Amino acid sequence: MKIILTIGVGSFIGGVLRYLLAQSVQARFLSTFPWGTLGVNVVGCFVIGLIFGLSEKGSLNQEWRLFFATGLCGGFTTFSAFSNETFGMLRDGQHGYALLYIGMSVILGSS
Repeated sequence: MKIILTIGVGSFIGGVLRYLLAQSVQARFLSTFPWGTLGVNVVGCFVIGLIFGLSEKGSLNQEWRLFFATGLCGGFTTFSAFSNETFGMLRDGQHGYALLYIGMSVILGSS
């Protein structure tokens, strides 16, 4: 039960942070391109890489890894919003933007 609560608290915090950061980033651009979601997902990929790196070195125990990686980053990043925004761009005929979004998400997220 302790692990479930640990992940749940992390997910709650991650979800709230995702909403606030995505809204903040998107408000700075005069574009319908989903800069907020892209920024959140790229930051989340970077952070989860750090978490697993620390975990591999033994600097992070299992409970903290589950809190940060599964909970916080799981709640922070969002594949569903990425998919929805991509299909929205395709539906609206913005094929170039959709390809750019997919490419930037994959390349920046895996860097």
